Amino acid sequence: MNLSLLDFSIIFLYLLFSFLVGIWYRRRASESTTEFFLSGRKLPWWIAGTGMVATTFAADTPLAVAGIVAKNGIAGNWIWWSFVFGGMLTVFFFARLWRRAQILTDLEFIELRYSGSAAGFLRGFKAVYYGLLMNCIIIGWVNLAMYKIIKIMLPETNAELAIIGLAVLTTFYSSLGGLWSVSITDAVQFVIAMLGSVILAVLALNQPVVTEQGGLMKILPDWMFSFLPRIAEATTAADAGGIFALSAGAFVAFIGVQWWASWYPGAEPGGGGYVAQRMMSAKDEKHSLFATLWFIVAHYCIRPWPWILVGLVSVVMFPTLPMEQKEDGFVMVMRDILPSGLKGLLIAAFLAAYMSTLSTHLNWGASYLLNDFYKRFIKPSEEEAHYVAVSRVMTGLMMVVALIITFFVLNTIAGAWAFILQCGAGIGFVLILRWFWWRLNAWSEITSMIAPFLAYTYLYAFTDVQFPESLFYIVGFTIATTLAVTFLTPPESVEHLKNFYRRTRVGGAFWKPISDLLPEVKSDGSYFSLFLNWFLGVVLVYAFLFGIGKFIFGQWLYGALLCAIGVGAAAGIYYDFNRRGWTKLN
Repeated sequence: MNLSLLDFSIIFLYLLFSFLVGIWYRRRASESTTEFFLSGRKLPWWIAGTGMVATTFAADTPLAVAGIVAKNGIAGNWIWWSFVFGGMLTVFFFARLWRRAQILTDLEFIELRYSGSAAGFLRGFKAVYYGLLMNCIIIGWVNLAMYKIIKIMLPETNAELAIIGLAVLTTFYSSLGGLWSVSITDAVQFVIAMLGSVILAVLALNQPVVTEQGGLMKILPDWMFSFLPRIAEATTAADAGGIFALSAGAFVAFIGVQWWASWYPGAEPGGGGYVAQRMMSAKDEKHSLFATLWFIVAHYCIRPWPWILVGLVSVVMFPTLPMEQKEDGFVMVMRDILPSGLKGLLIAAFLAAYMSTLSTHLNWGASYLLNDFYKRFIKPSEEEAHYVAVSRVMTGLMMVVALIITFFVLNTIAGAWAFILQCGAGIGFVLILRWFWWRLNAWSEITSMIAPFLAYTYLYAFTDVQFPESLFYIVGFTIATTLAVTFLTPPESVEHLKNFYRRTRVGGAFWKPISDLLPEVKSDGSYFSLFLNWFLGVVLVYAFLFGIGKFIFGQWLYGALLCAIGVGAAAGIYYDFNRRGWTKLN
């Protein structure tokens, strides 16, 4: 791929912008850890929400979606579309609660909710496990994806040095400007990445190889355009005669279990990780809720369609591409159709997607290591300037570890996503109910982290049960074990639970033994309203997701009908918000 001076100029200006943002916010981020990790809790909803979308728009995401479509058609995206249910649960049940808790990280919640040495151990262990180990593996995967893109798009470039250079630049502006620089660059990066993706999709659809044969719908088989999977025993498009097929058990596992039971980065049950960080950085509870709602709508309804279209075009342009290389089709389309200038824009778009994910994970991981390990257990009484300085050092050290994993460890790990989903299966039960049930304690959560590993090990060693059907066994074992430990260990002290209830005002029947002791504390009201809004939110997302798709493929009547349903769901949410005073959240 030969780049012109214009292409290099666009790439350089983007990298310069990222560098200058870090410099600009350096002094502001240095004021305190709250400024460094939460932007002083002053982010408007559109900045906080866009940051969530930008972070999940990693360099490998367009390739992954295009590969799914090339192999299994549009319906193959149900592998991740099923997380809509959990995302909307976070919007209406948890966004306002995370902001209300007034904590720096979601791990700090552990000692807000639990007490004693078990709570302290759990918080410290999670800080290292998620903040360093899991986080650096995730960063390593992102690095590896960008490495692959550079190898294909710029074969004359030393990909290893390019990755190291980009990592150093991203670490620089993340460590200088904290979440302020991360959030501002995220917003710009998302616009660049989406603009590039849309332009690529339009150009791809207008390629002669597509237009001269009458368009995609005349060239490709009908099954590739189906939005819904087929329920059958076959599990691949080839086995099912085309359309993506799931067994009945796999379908129930995805739609009925995975979204609430399994921990996965960016889709944690009840919100967590960098999603919780953005919710806690919002101006107030209303901005927190709207930020998360915007994230879910943009994530599912807007962002994937350009990638899906390029994935379909890649099948037409490269019909003989081996099945295991279908993801490369996205980059190959870029390589073959982009004119001068747009090549630089698309490379900048991929850099934006890569760097936005990288910067958020660095800042989020540093928040765990600083607030929930270093400050909590090693140096609890230092000045804020000391903690900010240590945070910057930790940001750099994390990147060093992530680069080591990228180049020397990660290429030996296969199927990590399925491993993560299974070894976190069942923990969602606690991550959700710890907000709404007074009886859970620190030992409940510790058990919910250990039990999935035990169940997964047994299934892997002694049975032939495969993912996703394995979720039923692992989740069942985890929940049963967690409940047993919960009732065999004493509850948290009444005084500690009262303090938690005063702070969160969570309400609900499962807090009645505590809420009866605090008649002066007014909760948010009816859970029926929350479930209604959750249901309407799910309808809203799927209606617009499929409605936009119908419009794209020229099915105007179906598209208009589905979008009208989406508008009706949005109107129902707005009406209930006004009726119950949700728009007056603090």
